[in-house]
Amino acid sequence: MIYPVYIYGSKVLREECLDITPDYPELPKLISDMFETMYASNGVGLAAPQIGKAIALVVIDASPMAEDDPTAEGFKRVMINPEIVEESEMEVLMNEGCLSVPGIHEDVYRPEEITVRYLDEEWQEHEEHLVGWPARVVQHELDHLDGLVFTDHLSTLRKTLLRNKLGAMAKGKYDAAYRTKQ
Repeated sequence: MIYPVYIYGSKVLREECLDITPDYPELPKLISDMFETMYASNGVGLAAPQIGKAIALVVIDASPMAEDDPTAEGFKRVMINPEIVEESEMEVLMNEGCLSVPGIHEDVYRPEEITVRYLDEEWQEHEEHLVGWPARVVQHELDHLDGLVFTDHLSTLRKTLLRNKLGAMAKGKYDAAYRTKQ
């Protein structure tokens, strides 16, 4: 099932997500549906709040970035209850977009390297050190679990310049090539 993607201004995108347990109803189907939604929307990551669920669940497939960054090759993950446990002081500037903020792409500083701990769909714990696009995508998606979107990382000036576009988006004035919901 392809879910509609919740758009900037939706209350659920500002909620702090709750951890989930193995008895979460129909979790394998939800994970499958999230991947299907992400692919149908041409995304490389999708967090549960983006489909209206305030739970700590993220799906990622950074493989399309492998042409520019070999570390992204085969980087496909399900992350349940993820947390960043370490991040580098060195930050890098990279361009980001978001399925929940269609049509807006901006340069964002984020730590160059992170270590993330999470459970996979089999409830096995993992701890991974990430760099490049995988680190970027994980940080972007985990922000959603804390009620943040990438535009929150922009300078005051950039936010001011985007205020009208974001305001219009919150009122339903935007274009997206995939199913959305306000």
